[in-house]
Amino acid sequence: MKVYRLESKQILPISKSECWKFFSDPGNLQKITPPEMDFKIISDLPERMYPGQIIIYRIKVFPAVYVTWITEITHVTDYDFFVDEQRFGPYKFWHHEHTFKELGAEIEMTDLVHYAIPFGLIGRILNAVIIKRRLNKIFSFRSMFLKDHFS
Repeated sequence: MKVYRLESKQILPISKSECWKFFSDPGNLQKITPPEMDFKIISDLPERMYPGQIIIYRIKVFPAVYVTWITEITHVTDYDFFVDEQRFGPYKFWHHEHTFKELGAEIEMTDLVHYAIPFGLIGRILNAVIIKRRLNKIFSFRSMFLKDHFS
């Protein structure tokens, strides 16, 4: 199984508490996802995430093709980081670590994703041609949204 790595860093002009308030609310995931993915959370959500929390959502992966994605929040250290892992969905493996580091009056936010695609060689080709590019586009959208939202 080939495991890919994607890392994205962004400086946000906010306090650690403001950062955590936004990112620990699972309902904000819809805001930071490109609209063309038609992202919908279909499980009930508490106001704040917690270890063991299951989040079920639906996303559009191709025109007219939707998948259900089930994520578990596996680790949470308030104000510092959390990890979400796919339990069911489009990837063979998905581990996404979100880290928040204080830099004076700003926050350095790091997303570190390790993922694997099913379907062997076909999956590797799909990653090279479509998936890696799409993930980069999602993180670019997220970066622009956060820049606008917190400016």
